[in-house]
Amino acid sequence: MRVAKFGGSSLASAEQVQKVVNIIKEDTDRRFVVVSAPGKRFKEDIKVTDLLISLHETIVQQKNSQALLDEIYQRYEEIGATFQVEPDILAEIKQNLVQLTEQQAPFTPYFYDRVLASGENNNALLIAGVFKSQGLKARYISPAELGILVSEEPQNAQILSESYGKIYTWHDSSEILVIPGFFGVTTSGEICTFSRGGSDITGAIVAAGVKAELYENFTDVDGIYVANPGYVHKPVLMTELTYREMRELAYSGFGVFHEEALMPSYKAKIPVVIKNTNNPSAPGTRITNNRSSNEQAVVGIASDEGFSMIYISKYLMNREVGFTLRVLKIFEEFNLNYEHMPSGIDDISIIIRARQLNPELEEALLRKIAYEIDPDELRITHDLSMVVVVGEGMKHRVGITADSTAALARKQINLEMINQGSSEVSIMFGIHKEQEKLAIRTLYYTFFD
Repeated sequence: MRVAKFGGSSLASAEQVQKVVNIIKEDTDRRFVVVSAPGKRFKEDIKVTDLLISLHETIVQQKNSQALLDEIYQRYEEIGATFQVEPDILAEIKQNLVQLTEQQAPFTPYFYDRVLASGENNNALLIAGVFKSQGLKARYISPAELGILVSEEPQNAQILSESYGKIYTWHDSSEILVIPGFFGVTTSGEICTFSRGGSDITGAIVAAGVKAELYENFTDVDGIYVANPGYVHKPVLMTELTYREMRELAYSGFGVFHEEALMPSYKAKIPVVIKNTNNPSAPGTRITNNRSSNEQAVVGIASDEGFSMIYISKYLMNREVGFTLRVLKIFEEFNLNYEHMPSGIDDISIIIRARQLNPELEEALLRKIAYEIDPDELRITHDLSMVVVVGEGMKHRVGITADSTAALARKQINLEMINQGSSEVSIMFGIHKEQEKLAIRTLYYTFFD
């Protein structure tokens, strides 16, 4: 039995939805279907989720929201009319949207989640209706009924462990269950969303809960490419990689699969396949606990921008007991998360997401470090990108770091930081943002040409 999750691009129009219908009809093992909200129909189009964000703003500001409400509803109506779904379904979707606009202050974070979650919820209602109109035995099921219980953390909900047992009770359902992605419910009945892109998380949770043989994540590409196709012309397509490799790549900028979605599948040891709704016969990319072969040392090269680095140097730093702890306590005081922290004998670099900073906070942070730590040198560098070379096979191959640095040096790419985890699954390079594309290209042609 399989769980199939379809992203927004797969459900953006009636034409795309017909492809989804064909995919479900093709394999009777696909009995649990998780759906996102409708995505872009064309390049300049607006995702339904983005329209809902605008709707929330108009409601909170107590402005007239009728035009936005109509625009959102029409996205569902166009698809519903094509497949001649039951009028009651479209009426229910419209009523759901109207009820949002009737909300009165105070507007809590839970209301924001409720507005955003309506994109997926209404689409699950619609797709279940489409399936039935096409002769499939299917029905909509809400996260509450299915048993997706989450923590009371709006926009960052975490699945509660008791959910999996509740979800498993639906294992033998004779109907195709259509489930809205992106959110669950708290024990008090409040809607809470996962972090954005969290329909992938829902799919993985359902797959783990029903103990599926396979979790299929359908999107608009044939699989996961070795490097960003926007940077490299026709990069190699990965056929197989491990959860650890995918986690490193997803964290480092690969947007095909939500990084948090790996955990439920990883714990339940359920293989994941990234497939293309527009080309379902393509094998896709399979993610498993262990690759069948480690002959290819490097499986992917990824990058992400928007980092800042705080460099601290102090002679005999290594002799000061608790030095790193004191530094991190300062970051805790300022409510700052760090991403990486490579260090030497007398220096330490702390990499953070630049979006956490503003000029006032940055000045106060550096002043605090200077006062508490009394470093010999203290500086901050902005506009950094992190480029990562990933592969479990690197631990068995000598010279990957040397080949990488030599390739970057040939292109005169200055390294602000090098970091390799103890697991030897990845090597990370901190470089200036303007050299990111060049770095990806030269590393790609070093290991894959």
